[in-house]
Amino acid sequence: MPDRVAVLSDIHGVLPALEAVLAEPDVRAADLIVLTGDIAAGPQPTQVLDLLVSLGDRVGWLGGNADRELLEHRRNSPAAPSPDPLTPWAAAQLRPDHLDLLASLPRTLTLPVRGLGTVLFCHATPRDDEEVVLVDSRVERWREVFTGLDDDIRTVVCGHTHMPFVRLAPPPVVSGERGGAPVSRLVVNPGSVGMPYGRPGAHWALLGPGTDLRHTPYDLEAAVDQVTRTSTYPDAAAWADYYLHARATDADALAAFGPRDGRANTP
Repeated sequence: MPDRVAVLSDIHGVLPALEAVLAEPDVRAADLIVLTGDIAAGPQPTQVLDLLVSLGDRVGWLGGNADRELLEHRRNSPAAPSPDPLTPWAAAQLRPDHLDLLASLPRTLTLPVRGLGTVLFCHATPRDDEEVVLVDSRVERWREVFTGLDDDIRTVVCGHTHMPFVRLAPPPVVSGERGGAPVSRLVVNPGSVGMPYGRPGAHWALLGPGTDLRHTPYDLEAAVDQVTRTSTYPDAAAWADYYLHARATDADALAAFGPRDGRANTP
């Protein structure tokens, strides 16, 4: 059972942000680094994958929807149009070993973490890599996306929305534990390492024995310059300037994501 787990989500192929987090003393000292998906879809996909692979068995890997889309674009429909012009470019950069790695990534990972019990790690929700749940999603939505989880899973760690939060969420059914009182689950979203919304810098989380949302500042101008110089993506400079500076606010992100958690269909 690991004592400390560093959780890195939504790196999105941004090497300087990843390097800044990996340099953190608590990340270096962690028993395990768990990646909760959307690892490579960004301007430096091969560099990010190679660095993470070099860490060996210190890393637990999970796939996200963007990783799946890279693989699908490269292997199944390389000529198909994509709503994100970065996807076909990033997919084309990947070597065969990168494609094999992405194809092997599980969608969930479950392990005990000291102080938190059994923890389930996923990208978006335990059942789908694109579903949206937010810190202010309604109780019924949380019950819905957690349907079918084992009662012993007391903590769920997810990413996908690029905004960090910690909240309690109700179990999908009333548990019989403790004389019939329902037992809530803890939900942790570490935010995004490479594409933060609302605040620049790399966001991640440290688990065990509690939950600690972390923020790593780094030299944004130097990072934008590095991405611009080393990436062959045609719009690398504009992409890096927008996302590394977090020019999309948390309010912008909530407005965009909100309807996708089903609230728009609620009377």
